[in-house]
Amino acid sequence: MYEHLVSFRFKGELTSEKEQELLNELYAFKGVIPGIIDITAGVNLREEAQNAHGYSIGLRVTFESLDALRQYGPNPIHQQFVKNLDGILDKVVVVDYAIR
Repeated sequence: MYEHLVSFRFKGELTSEKEQELLNELYAFKGVIPGIIDITAGVNLREEAQNAHGYSIGLRVTFESLDALRQYGPNPIHQQFVKNLDGILDKVVVVDYAIR
């Protein structure tokens, strides 16, 4: 299995409604994008604001295999989500690793 971690930083402060919309889109991946075992996502609590560097939404996706992780990027559902971030996304940090 493989973990896919993503932190999103946006160009401006998102409304709570927009944050919830994005989270709903992310959770909708499970069951429709092949190879996804589990998803968690949420809004940063900002308990460690000095370390958050403006990143406000986090995502963790567990994939059944490396192939499933590789197929996720070009998947049309994922690509539509990426397109929906156009104009609002400042930066993203991605970390992928094998689960031991």
